[in-house]
Amino acid sequence: MATIKARKSQNSGNQNSDKRRTKGSPKFKVFVFFLILALISGGIGAALAFFMSSKPFQQRALNSAEAGTFNSDIASATLGLPALTRPVNVLVLGTIVLSSDLPGAADLPKPEYLAQTSSSLDGQSDAMILVHLDPVTQKVTALSIPRDSRVEIPGYGVQKINAANYVGGAVLSAKTVSKLAGDVTIDRYVRVNVEGFGQLIDALGGIEIYVPKRMKYQDDSQHLYINLNQGQQLLDGTKAIQYMRYRHDELGDIGRVQRQQAFFRALIAQKLKLETITRIPDILTVIKQNLDTNMSVQELLAIAAFVSKVDRKDTKLMMVPGRFSTPSEYPLSYWIVDDHKLARLMQEHFNVTYSNPELAKDDQQEFSPPNLRVAVQDTTYYPDRIKVATKALIRAGYAQTFADSERPPVILEKTQIIAQDGNLNSAEQVRNALGVGEVVLESTGVLDSDVTVRLGKDWLDVSKRILKAEEVKPK
Repeated sequence: MATIKARKSQNSGNQNSDKRRTKGSPKFKVFVFFLILALISGGIGAALAFFMSSKPFQQRALNSAEAGTFNSDIASATLGLPALTRPVNVLVLGTIVLSSDLPGAADLPKPEYLAQTSSSLDGQSDAMILVHLDPVTQKVTALSIPRDSRVEIPGYGVQKINAANYVGGAVLSAKTVSKLAGDVTIDRYVRVNVEGFGQLIDALGGIEIYVPKRMKYQDDSQHLYINLNQGQQLLDGTKAIQYMRYRHDELGDIGRVQRQQAFFRALIAQKLKLETITRIPDILTVIKQNLDTNMSVQELLAIAAFVSKVDRKDTKLMMVPGRFSTPSEYPLSYWIVDDHKLARLMQEHFNVTYSNPELAKDDQQEFSPPNLRVAVQDTTYYPDRIKVATKALIRAGYAQTFADSERPPVILEKTQIIAQDGNLNSAEQVRNALGVGEVVLESTGVLDSDVTVRLGKDWLDVSKRILKAEEVKPK
C-alpha cells in the first residue's frame, strides 16, 4: 500500500494534474436506487434464491474497529417480511479508477495505457450521496455531496472529499461525511463502480428523459465520446453514460449534479413498475459484479420494500449548499460548503441537532422575504407573464426577486416552487404569495437563489387577472 505522502500527492497535486484526473469522470448518484429497484416487491423470492449468504454484496469483511463506525440492527422480520425498524442513513459512493492510475500502467503499450475505467472500487468517489430513509414519515431524502467539497479528512488534512475513499475506503468516507454533516450517524454504506452502469441501464430497458441541450465532447485520452442531441429520447446504457458524464458547461460538476437529479426523477417515474420484476435476474447479475455494501440480505429487502411504497412527492433531492472557490483563494477549484445552511438542512431533514451554538442561531431574519433571493423562470413562452410574477413577488415583500433568462425546455402544467437550499418553509411562503404551484424539494433550480419559481400553465389565468386589475385601476 502506498504511503500517506504518496496518497496525498496523488489526490492534491498541481492544478493541471487534478484536471487530468477528474476531467469527464462520471458521478452516478442514483446507483443506490438502482440497487433498490433490483429488489422491488415481487422480486424478493428471486433475490433470496439467488443469494444465500448474509452479506452477498460485501467485497471485503470489516474488522471490529471498522464495523464499529456503523450502527447495527436497522431491520427485523415481522411475519416473515423484512422491515426497517427506525430511520436509516446510507452513504452511497460511486467510484471511478482510470487504468492510467493503476500500478504498471506506464509500462503498457499505448492503446492499453490510454485511460479507461477500471472495475476497482478503490478510486476516488466522484459520486457521494447520503440517503435518509424514514419509515416513520414515509419519506426518502437524498443529499448529494459535490466531489470537490473542501473538507477535513481525518488523518489526511484538508482535501477534496472525493479523496476519502481513495485513501481510506468506505470507512474513512463515512467518518468524513459524518464530521462534515454535524456528526450525523452513518448506518450503512454502498460502493459502486461505473463499469456496470451501462449494463444496468440496458437491463432496466433504458431510461426516457429530456436531454436539455446539445451535448458534444471528445477526450481521446479517456476514450470519452459524448454526442447527444437535445430533446426527449430513450437512453440506452451507452447514451445514459454519456448523459451522466457530461460536465462541460458553465456550471461544470454542479450542473451535472442537477441533471442527475432530473435523471433520478425520471428513473423513479418509469422503473418502479411491475415490468421491472421480469428483469430481476439480469439486474442482480450486474449489481453483484459492481457493488460493495455492508448490508445483509434482510436489510436490502427491508429497504426495497420501504422504497417501493414511498410516493414520488415524498422523495427529496438536495445538495450540500455552498459556492465555487475563486482562483485567488486556492490553486485548485473547490466547492466551499456553507456550514450554516448545511447545519440547518441537516436538522430539518436528517434529525441532526446543532452542536455549534453559532450555527443554531435563529434563521428567521436570514430567510425573511426581504433577504430571500427568488429566481423566476418561464416555461410558458409568454414573456410578459414572467414580468407579472416578478412584480407580484416584489410587491409581496420579496425585494430580491429577479427574472432568470434560462428557459426550462419543458412546458409545465403546474408551476414549480423549488426549495433550492432545502428550506421548505420559505418555498411555501413564496407559493402562497403567488397563489399557485407546488413545492418541490430538490437542487435543480438557479444556483444563486434560495427559491426558484418555474412558471407553468396554471400561472396564465392568474397573471391575466392581475393584468386586467391593473388596467382598470384608477390612474
